[in-house]
Parts: sequence; C-alpha cells; structure tokens
Amino acid sequence: MSEDKISRRDAIKKTVNTSMALGAAASVPHWIMPALAQGEELVPFSDMPEDFSRGPARPGGTHFLDTRMIDDFYTDNEDFYVVQHYGQPELDLDSYRLKVTGLVENELEFTLADLQAMNQFQIDAGFECGGNRSTLYHGLIGNANWGGIRLKDILDRAGILPGGEEVVFFGGDIGLEEIRETEVEQAFARSLPVADAMRDVNMLALSMNGEDLPQFHGRPLRALIPGYYGVCNVRWLTQIHVQDRRYMGRFMGRDYVTLKKATVGGEERWVENSVTKIQLKSSVVRVTRMGNRHKITGFVLNDGTPLRSVEIKIDGGAWQEAAIDPRSTQYSWKLFTLDWDASPGEHTLVSRVTDVNGNVQPTEAEAPEKISRWENYAQFPRTIVIG
Repeated sequence: MSEDKISRRDAIKKTVNTSMALGAAASVPHWIMPALAQGEELVPFSDMPEDFSRGPARPGGTHFLDTRMIDDFYTDNEDFYVVQHYGQPELDLDSYRLKVTGLVENELEFTLADLQAMNQFQIDAGFECGGNRSTLYHGLIGNANWGGIRLKDILDRAGILPGGEEVVFFGGDIGLEEIRETEVEQAFARSLPVADAMRDVNMLALSMNGEDLPQFHGRPLRALIPGYYGVCNVRWLTQIHVQDRRYMGRFMGRDYVTLKKATVGGEERWVENSVTKIQLKSSVVRVTRMGNRHKITGFVLNDGTPLRSVEIKIDGGAWQEAAIDPRSTQYSWKLFTLDWDASPGEHTLVSRVTDVNGNVQPTEAEAPEKISRWENYAQFPRTIVIG
C-alpha cells in the first residue's frame, strides 16, 4: 500500500475521531466508541451457537461481519461484507472503458483516467445485503466512506432523451443462466427509474475508505446508491444504458424479488416487488461488561429518512431510548448504545427504531407475511445470561 493511500485513510479516521469528540461533547455526552475499552469484556449471547464464526474474505466467497466485533464507525475494507453471483472479475485497468448508451443525446465512453479527472465528492454510506438475516446475526452489512463522481453528472453530460424511463447498470461479472431451457450469457445488472437515478447523492465510486476501490468491492468502478440494499450497488461497472422500459433481467425481475401479502384495492393478494430501498431496521449486536456495569450496542439502517428514536426493551419492560453515535449521517449506519445496570440471570433484549414520519420497526408478528427470504427487518430479540 502506498504512503499516499495510507495517509488518506488515516486522514479519514482522524477527521471522524475529531468530529466524534466534538459532537459527543456537544450533543451526546455518554456516547463511547464501540471498540472495547481496557478491561471491558464481551458477554456472549446465549442465542448464538458456541461455534459461530466466519473466516477471512476469499475470492469468490461470501463474507460477513461478526457483528459482535463492530469496533469503528467505518468498516475495514477487508471486513466489509461480500456477496457475488458471477464471481469477481479482474478488469484490465489500462483497457477499461465505461460506456453510456441507449436513449441519450450523446453516447459516451470514459477511460479510468477520464473518470479520475472529473469532479469528485465523498459520502458516508452503509448498507446490507437484501438477504441479510438473523441466522448470520445480520452480518451481511458494512459502512464506509466512498469517493467518486456524481452519477447525475454523467447522465447530464449524455443527455437523457424523451422516452428514457429506466437507467440500467451492467457489471463486468458475467455468468451463464438457463432461461426457457436455453443457456444464455448474462451480465449482473440492476436498474433505477430515471428520477431515482438523478439523485445528487448517487455515485460512481472509485474509492473506499481512502483507498482505491478494492477488487472484492468492484475495482475499478461501482455504482453507489445510498439508502438502497447492496444488490443495487452494481460492482465492476462497465455500462450505463438508458431505455424506455423497466429492465427485467434475473436480478431485477426474477431474483431479489420479495413476495409478500398486501391489500390491493381492498383485496388481499400476494405481491412481488424488487428489492430496492432499505427497510427501517435496527438490531442489538453486542453486550459488554466493565466491572458491574454493562453496555448494549447495536446498529440502525434505513433509506435515509431522518430518525426520531432508537429504543431498547429489556425483559418486556418499558422502552428505553438509546444514544446514537453523533457521527451518523443521513445514509451511514447509526450505531447506538445504552448503559445497563444488569442483574444476574437470563435476559431478553430487543431494539426498535422509529423515523420522523412515525414509521416503527415492526415485530415479527407485525411484519408483512412473506415467503421470500429478502428484506428481513423485523425486531430481533437476543438472549443473554449475566453471571
């Protein structure tokens, strides 16, 4: 790793730590970094298997966080979750081209140097896999500082023509699919309606936590759509295409589709929806002990709607408001803590988050009935034994 890359990454952490100290002093005086302090011990959850573990990230494999070990606002690039469907292509950086095609006034082509020379911006954004779930203790998750160019700048330069309705993002990861008993080659792809694609916060990301975009995370370029599930953030991006209808490839029309019950015009029906914006979600992920005092830590993810509160209930008692990390931004994850004067014995802990519009994270019983594994955002009770 070059000295420049190290210094950029260190600068991000220094800035974050400084703003955390100032923000904590001004607004949330009891916030403490999630890293374990000297003498602080991790208390195991009794609902977690003793042999629960995960190895290091490896090419072609799925990687998830042990959420008990979240120790910083930013997730290390090496530990940010990884899920892929057609492997991890190594694109040649010298010959790399990003093409912009379809219903545009000017079809465009950019080299990597062209993209690096454009106006850059940064944003903190956290997201999870659309299939993140309790059996992994919600470990398909991560939060990073991303750097790159505005998607809107590219689309404005191309000029979307009347009739252009959908923006499709094609990755360089390609696999074989059997469709109608015919084997065809398909690139991983997702799409957005033009109005959603033109948000100022959408990025074509070139860097992650002050480093060039790592191979696992889409080198040299990925889409970064803040507030949306990870599947929407197409990696190894090679083409942006504008068309007059919804894209219906596997990962838009057949997979990453949530099948759930909904009332449609007074009739109860099973409805299919593509996995897009992150549902309002929180989870308790860690309990620590320092002497006789305990601390509960967790995270919140959502689509960027401002929050009203995060609360924790212990053993069916009253909801208690937790402190949210003041470094949190609109699209980052929001880490939260609650000091707990715990008594010996078994306890049940659960969190819930409420946004400014009054939407409350539902219990499992309150969540919509569904038969697909996508979008698991119900309250997640944890059990723990205090000795």
